[in-house]
Amino acid sequence: QVQLVESGGGLVQAGGSLRLSCAASGNIFSISNMNWYRQAPGKQRELVASITSGGSTNYADSVKGRFTISRNNAKNTVYLQMNSLKPEDTAVYYCNVDIWPTDYWGQGTQVTVSS
Repeated sequence: QVQLVESGGGLVQAGGSLRLSCAASGNIFSISNMNWYRQAPGKQRELVASITSGGSTNYADSVKGRFTISRNNAKNTVYLQMNSLKPEDTAVYYCNVDIWPTDYWGQGTQVTVSS
């Protein structure tokens, strides 16, 4: 059994910052890619950022230069540092982690950016 626990969401003014965390625990054999998705009301879930086990990163165009994904392999944790937040970043953010032989989703954390 594997669990993902997210934390760090909240309400922030435009231009502010938040840091999301997602910690995996349980019967973990091997973790490969770790990802952050988000879903805004009435919209499809979209990939925001991803990081491989080797540390290579990829970002959606809408967050490049503002968000930074990182991971601590010793703690089985992935982070998303979000700076210069905009109202259009408002969404529920989900972590998604590839833990052999399948992938798992966090419970989601709300991020609200006020203008």
